[in-house]
Amino acid sequence: MFMKSWFFPVLIALMAALYLVIPSDPLPVKVIFKLIPMILIMFYARGQVASKSAGAIRFILIGLVFCTLGDAFIAVSFVAGLGAFLVGHVFYCLGFFKVSRINKWRLAAIIPIALYSFTIGSGLISALRTGGEGGLVIPVIAYMVIISLMAFSAMMTGNRWAISGSILFVLSDSILSWNMFVAAVPYSDVLIMSTYYSAQFLIASSLAHLQQIKERIV
Repeated sequence: MFMKSWFFPVLIALMAALYLVIPSDPLPVKVIFKLIPMILIMFYARGQVASKSAGAIRFILIGLVFCTLGDAFIAVSFVAGLGAFLVGHVFYCLGFFKVSRINKWRLAAIIPIALYSFTIGSGLISALRTGGEGGLVIPVIAYMVIISLMAFSAMMTGNRWAISGSILFVLSDSILSWNMFVAAVPYSDVLIMSTYYSAQFLIASSLAHLQQIKERIV
């Protein structure tokens, strides 16, 4: 009951807000406070499901772990952080697809996802090449493909929490990458982290329902 009470979500929100006001220096302190909300979200996610969870749920929990690692790695290496998040999204995809319930309306979601990814991706690739960051083009394309697939896989579950979380995750990463490589985004720190923590919390909140779907499928 504790994990499902109001206390844990409020604590996560407070720690996320605290991270936003912590000074950037020293960097190790900033990173620690960045990780605290994600660690709390992982505990919250684990509390949503039974001790012996289905494989789909375990994949999503592992995805949360890799995303947390990505939060730590990206502070010292963009590529390392990108790699950890990419692996995290692969696990999210595996989990979501295992509980997917495909119909023609959900399949149609691939169209807006593809159009959005192409639009953002074109701007990013152009900026990377113009700015002499051509070496990042392939990693960025790979990441965009995987996060788009993650959003699509969440759509296939039909779960509103998973869908909302995936959309916010795409939005957060879009703001982050646009701010880094294309043009400054006003209030970028607040926008990036508020959408990111919200995304992860919503994905964690989807687990109880996704486990029920998996049990019905079995």
